[in-house]
Amino acid sequence: MKLGVKMIVVLTSISLLSGLFLSYTYKSTEQDIKRNKEREKERAIKVVIPETDSFKERVIDAKNSLLTSYDKNGHIIGYAILTEGTGFQGPIKLMVGFDTTLSKIKGLEILENVETPGLGNRITENWFKEQFRGRLAPVGYVKGKKPQDPHKIQAISGATISSRSVVKIVNQTFELLKKELNR
Repeated sequence: MKLGVKMIVVLTSISLLSGLFLSYTYKSTEQDIKRNKEREKERAIKVVIPETDSFKERVIDAKNSLLTSYDKNGHIIGYAILTEGTGFQGPIKLMVGFDTTLSKIKGLEILENVETPGLGNRITENWFKEQFRGRLAPVGYVKGKKPQDPHKIQAISGATISSRSVVKIVNQTFELLKKELNR
């Protein structure tokens, strides 16, 4: 009996110390994590709308935020949506920028994804993201060839589901943006 009690005391102590250590680590890094996420958002908006001097953010819901982009003179130069959708293996978090008329995509940046390394993860490569720049919304995709239609991009060979997921998220974002701006 004494051995059983001893084991319970030791395991309880280890569990409590581990829990305290994890709590301390979380609390001590919480502000750094928030700061890094804010920096990532600022970097991403300058990728999707390069002329951005400043922006204002409005949270739409738990997964979507509208960022209105301004130039040096305070004029609106575009809109970006920070959003999240479902990919092949899990969530894909991205930012899409649109011009002021909402007719063209100004840029796309993939912020987080858990797609298959070496295949689906190719959605983060510049050649894939750059295909969206200047495309007319809504966007579609073609397999295995260069698109001739200004509404389409080329899907990644062998990773069509990831490509389709990004296209779907972009199109949902486009519809959400039109709804939010009453257009």
